[in-house]
Amino acid sequence: MKYRRRIYYSSLPRAEIWDRWQRGESMSSIGRVFDRKSSSVFSVISPTGGIRPVDRKRSRKTLSLAEREEISRGLCVKHSLRTIAQRLGRSPSTISREVMRNGGASKYRATASDQAAWDRALRPKKCKLACHPDLSAAVSAKLRRKWSPEQIAGWLKRSFPKEPHKRVSHETIYRSLYIQARGVLKKELLEHLRAKRTVRRSKHASLKRKGLGQIKDLVSISERPASVEDRAIPGHWEGDLIGGSKNSYIATLVERHSRYVMLVKVANKDTESVVSGLIKSSQRLPRELYKSLTWDRGKELADHARLTMATDVEVYFCDPQSPWQRGSNENTNRLLRQYLPRGTDLSVHSQAKLSAIARQLNERPRKTLQYQTPAEKFAQCVASIR
Repeated sequence: MKYRRRIYYSSLPRAEIWDRWQRGESMSSIGRVFDRKSSSVFSVISPTGGIRPVDRKRSRKTLSLAEREEISRGLCVKHSLRTIAQRLGRSPSTISREVMRNGGASKYRATASDQAAWDRALRPKKCKLACHPDLSAAVSAKLRRKWSPEQIAGWLKRSFPKEPHKRVSHETIYRSLYIQARGVLKKELLEHLRAKRTVRRSKHASLKRKGLGQIKDLVSISERPASVEDRAIPGHWEGDLIGGSKNSYIATLVERHSRYVMLVKVANKDTESVVSGLIKSSQRLPRELYKSLTWDRGKELADHARLTMATDVEVYFCDPQSPWQRGSNENTNRLLRQYLPRGTDLSVHSQAKLSAIARQLNERPRKTLQYQTPAEKFAQCVASIR
């Protein structure tokens, strides 16, 4: 069997790999560009967790190779350090330190000194979490509660508006998780993120789902009133089914104004079970807070007329292959996969367990709500109708 020689990417191919990865291309497609398998691309991307390393640059204040060559020539003709410094427009102490740390006047060599300075500059600056153990512990605790880095950063900013040392950006948290060389946050905390990846994907990468089913007598989302679109009025919901193994399903509902979540246990995917579950769940809500429901075109809501008759809720259907028209619900479904992973049997969860998961989700701060929680926002809506 003939084996292919292992490839070592030089700086230019590495730069192209990172450019393509940041544009959202998969490892397989990048590998095909170089006629290699995805594993060779993974070897470039994985050491820093999918986060592109910052290109190293010399500071404008440091001595250049040309200046070091001038120092070397000056030393050869026995010029004083003060004379060399005056010629370069540098402080005499700068020249003195440069010569002494590189072997003294008799052993100084420009090229070797320049390389030594470049190597010494590799010493990394500690990140904020490494310098503040209490802040690192607080971030770790919130990650274990399945808060996202962005939610943690927003909560810290809201909780400590005048104490910068108690705040940290979400990007710093992500980098401390994915770049383990920092040694700040434990790798096990990655398990608490919504996406269980070992490398961070580009924000431009996406996976698109195909549309489902055909519904009779549906009312298109284009006919939904403008007052629903701007989220100013509470009581308008988005819904969907999430699936698990053994033909198990759960209905998810999200209120557009507050992002409040409800989970509904359903026996299976048929329209009888789903509509009955939705009718039952509606009894837990004030009628003023259940005015409309926007769903995709899955056949599980084929009997939408029965839902409208029983609850007086207007049902609107999204356009085919347009999940962004139910953006709040799509985002919530991704959040729920932290609690209800793909490929697991969803039927083992009782309604009480599902309500507990929804409660935990509703108590997580949201960036779109200025880091209020959906529970706080929904409680304000309930109070306003009393």
